[in-house]
Amino acid sequence: MLQVLAGYDPRDSSSLDTSVPDYAAAAMRSTTSSLRIGIPRDFFFEGLDADIQAAMEAALSVLKTLTGAQLDIAPLATNGTYASVMDSYIAILQAEAYAYHQDYVAKSPELYQKPTIERILAGAKITTPTYIQSRRQLEQIRRSVSRGFDGVDLLITPTTPVPPFAIADLQSDPTTMRPKELRMLHNTRPFDMFGAPTISVHCGFTRSGLPIGMQITGALGDEGTVLRLARAYEQATEWHKRRTIPEQKE
Repeated sequence: MLQVLAGYDPRDSSSLDTSVPDYAAAAMRSTTSSLRIGIPRDFFFEGLDADIQAAMEAALSVLKTLTGAQLDIAPLATNGTYASVMDSYIAILQAEAYAYHQDYVAKSPELYQKPTIERILAGAKITTPTYIQSRRQLEQIRRSVSRGFDGVDLLITPTTPVPPFAIADLQSDPTTMRPKELRMLHNTRPFDMFGAPTISVHCGFTRSGLPIGMQITGALGDEGTVLRLARAYEQATEWHKRRTIPEQKE
């Protein structure tokens, strides 16, 4: 799928005019022993659920046997920077979502769920100066984060700091669900903002049988290396073959 989607599209102003490697071949390369992985524990490992913490430490132990070096690295950004850039990122998302959907919302609002249409309409309030300033700030943080790969090839983080919530929770009061949603996005949104290629691979289960994921992130344009380590980890473990585990008693 990535092989088909990747590459330059003259009709897409956000696509990069660069050559596209053979991703399948890159993933199938057996050697990962020279790779250096960085662990940004600040922010991404804070407040982890106990089961996720244990699964991540076990996964890191496996990665030690697959790679050449494993290093704790400096924060990619400060918590204050994350919060500031997140505001800019959300402003961009809202403005662009509204620009795309405004005609459809005007013609067929009944086709949207209420929470969705409310979020889309919020983009109408984003001013042009706010959008431009947000874009500038986002580009600045993307450039600074690229320096986080100095000395390492890949970053390893938990996919989420907490287990998935139940579908029934989604049907509850949206005002109480929003904090839970944001917590679930805590570790994935930054890499969306940074534009860094990231994959989530299965690395365990909680005691109640919920899946746990580990993120592997590479530098801009280095999807091949991300896929290579992801496949090597799957070959070294059995998690991706299992659906669930019986609930364990305390």
